[in-house]
Amino acid sequence: MGLSADASTFDPAQISSRDNANIAKHIFATLFQVNFEGEVQPYLVDETAVSEDGLSYTFTLKPDLTCEDGEPLTAEDVAYSFNRPADKASAFTGNTPGFVYTTLGFKSAEVVDDLNVKVNLTAKTTLALGMMAQVYIHCKDSYEAMTVEEAASNPVGSGSYRVASWDRGSQIVLEKVKDPGTFDTIIWRIIPEASTRTAELIAGNVDIITNVAPDQIDAINNSGSATVEQVDGTRRMQVGFNLGKGVEGMPGAKEIQDPKVRFAMQYAVDVPGICSQLLGTECTRMTSLVNPPNGNPDLEPIPYDPDMAEQLLDEAGYPRGENGVRFSIRLQGPRGRYLNDANVVQAIGQYLNDVGIETEVELLEWASVYSPLLRTKEMGPLFFLGQGGVTWNPLYDMSLFSTPDGATNYQSWTDQRWFDDWKLAIDADTVEEARPVINRMLKLFYDEGPWLQLYFQPDFYGVSNRIDWKPRRDEEIELFAAKLK
Repeated sequence: MGLSADASTFDPAQISSRDNANIAKHIFATLFQVNFEGEVQPYLVDETAVSEDGLSYTFTLKPDLTCEDGEPLTAEDVAYSFNRPADKASAFTGNTPGFVYTTLGFKSAEVVDDLNVKVNLTAKTTLALGMMAQVYIHCKDSYEAMTVEEAASNPVGSGSYRVASWDRGSQIVLEKVKDPGTFDTIIWRIIPEASTRTAELIAGNVDIITNVAPDQIDAINNSGSATVEQVDGTRRMQVGFNLGKGVEGMPGAKEIQDPKVRFAMQYAVDVPGICSQLLGTECTRMTSLVNPPNGNPDLEPIPYDPDMAEQLLDEAGYPRGENGVRFSIRLQGPRGRYLNDANVVQAIGQYLNDVGIETEVELLEWASVYSPLLRTKEMGPLFFLGQGGVTWNPLYDMSLFSTPDGATNYQSWTDQRWFDDWKLAIDADTVEEARPVINRMLKLFYDEGPWLQLYFQPDFYGVSNRIDWKPRRDEEIELFAAKLK
């Protein structure tokens, strides 16, 4: 596998990015798995019982489960795997304690007996099993014997593979310890440059690469050794407005607090132009943070209209000065994490400059620099980011903003109208019942939200002719069923 970015950690309570999670899912097992259609399928679980109030789930584990080190995997380990990320003293910032637990309303997990574990929630939700499917199961004895620092580099998994070696910035080698899994060894190579990934694929040195650059597609398809697979992705690309204390006092931080300024900036960026010229495909601009077909049908994509952007910025009280500048701001983005990201970020910076917002563009390395800034919410005040989504439930996509201080609320958006409605939506018995509230929330996000809306990222994978493997739309990379032709 040729990846564009390295993993940043293998502590199951700290993993937050998709690239990192794609490797981790081969190391750690989960109670359930969710296919792209949203079907929740038992994995470590034999039976599930739900309390009448929907606040407690009792799971019966399959017998004879083991961890990587051969130790039995019991209900005690599962309860520990759920409770450890929630430990406030450890201040974990990964996907599990942030996005998953704030959406679940996770309260606690407790052992019933060796094969039965109970997970307790503070609120019922239609997303419960799907969210629990994202909690990595790990063995209590091994992790209690390690420091947090040791756990980041020395995972002891419950899945099919173990980490044999991790040469940071170069490669991660996994070795199979049990089924399922076709290959004895999986090597995840870190190759930040798109042209280098392409060359390695064509030469036969890697079998699959991610983030194929548009100008490399013909070279791969004409190579005779590999082809490009394109899928319509569900990753939601945005320029985030950091409204929190992490950028307080920086140029532009005060101005973007005004929702009128944020809305005006939507008109400044030519999103279809970015897609056609920099991504090599046509795309429709997003209207919200929800993947089609689950958005508010009354919302139309905001067009590229720099004159309207200038008019609205004037009306918001930020006219051009004598030097043509309305205000200054910094736009940060990663280099090599997303499809042609560096060029996209620079283009956005130029569009903002064109309407009088003097924009300093700063491109940063993903794993060691940008990800830590995201976790501490110190990036920006404008920052380029893609956040993964699904097509099977709008509330999953919206749960990035389940609480004002949630780990995935990187924008520190605190509009109480959204969070009051969130409680109503998540408490509904069905998505259909919640639809009027969902549509109201998405209209608020459209008018005053913390994203400059961009596009759903198209995904291009390079696949060797010797490998039988099909990509998923949601960027989850599963190699368990991949095989040689």
